[in-house]
Amino acid sequence: MTVLDRSELQASPLSDLHLIADQIGLEGFRRLRKADLIDAILGEKKDDAKDADEEKPARRAPARRSRGTRSRRGTGAKGDAEEEAGEREERSGPDPEAATPAQRRRERSQGGRARGEREKTGESERTAEGVVEVLGNGSAFLRVDPPEPSDDDVYISAAQVRRCELVSGDKVSGPVRTPRRSERYSSLVRIDTINGQPADAVSEGTRYEDLPVSYPGERLAFDSEDPTLKAIEWLTPLGRGSRAVIAGGARAGKTFTLRRLLGALAEREGLELSLVLAGVRPEEIAEWREGPVQPAAALGLGSSPDVQGQAVEAAVEAGKRIASRGGDAVVLIDNLDGLHPHTARKVLAAARNLSEAGSLTVIATAVHPFGGETTVIALDPVRAGTGRFPALDLVASGTLKADLLVGEEGAEAILRARLECP
Repeated sequence: MTVLDRSELQASPLSDLHLIADQIGLEGFRRLRKADLIDAILGEKKDDAKDADEEKPARRAPARRSRGTRSRRGTGAKGDAEEEAGEREERSGPDPEAATPAQRRRERSQGGRARGEREKTGESERTAEGVVEVLGNGSAFLRVDPPEPSDDDVYISAAQVRRCELVSGDKVSGPVRTPRRSERYSSLVRIDTINGQPADAVSEGTRYEDLPVSYPGERLAFDSEDPTLKAIEWLTPLGRGSRAVIAGGARAGKTFTLRRLLGALAEREGLELSLVLAGVRPEEIAEWREGPVQPAAALGLGSSPDVQGQAVEAAVEAGKRIASRGGDAVVLIDNLDGLHPHTARKVLAAARNLSEAGSLTVIATAVHPFGGETTVIALDPVRAGTGRFPALDLVASGTLKADLLVGEEGAEAILRARLECP
């Protein structure tokens, strides 16, 4: 079942329609008006498109549009152009638009003969199924033998990734087009299923914000002998769906603590981890990159609040899609201080435990809590500066509904530890 419908195609810019037509192997699509192109994509005027292609002589492909006339949707005109170029390079190698008219005529002729042969022999479309791996340029690959790449992997265009809101780890299936002469990989014609469900049903599902939620009830266990991690696990416990801030002043050990948490969580199965560095020191970026999870974005001290906010929100949006489809996502952020306060609160507010789906956990560092956290891990700069670990400030720390994570006895032990704290 396809996720394309007429209303969606009519709302799409012509550049997106050309990309879809190219993916399904539609001939002569660049000479069709938008309405005729939509009909051809939906399969309602294939014969007309073919007749038009046979009657009209091949001509030079139209010149690329200038930046000012491209679609403004997505990353902007420049971003769309770079994305299309990156997709062609990833999938095909040489740019097919750079071919000579004679080469293009030969390719059209060969493509028409191939389709005719398939029709004569009754050859059916090949269907592929695998796991999605989204690339940095917005396109993706369907890994048929995950997690290792192979020559049988299938290319997924950025338009399909956006339309179906795919994230790495999604299991999808759909018909495949064999690679053309200049292409290395087969391409996914359309997406029929996502995680075992019809693609259109997944895409039109209930909004993440409208899904029922509950307090975190499954503790994130670290199983570590590190004194800081042991203290967090039992005195300020975190659960799947927690909204947590590691708070403290300068040199309180916030980044050190977050790095220890990431290392422990990376050992746990069933978690989709994402790391975002926003406004951190260059030396810290280098240290993070030596860890078990590579940053989805690494922005230094000079980056603007808007840029930092965009990077953090992108990671959170990906986590929301994972959670709404039944997975457990964890987004770790170092730090929130450089974001606009409204953006920081919005990022924290996205974390939740979905009663009928998965969870999104957000763990971030900041000088002060923003309000609304389910867990605050406050660090004592004096204890950290003198090497006394764990450096938790138990009076300022706490977890809402801790009994749901550690039981009644565990909650009472936390209370006693807080009362005994000097």
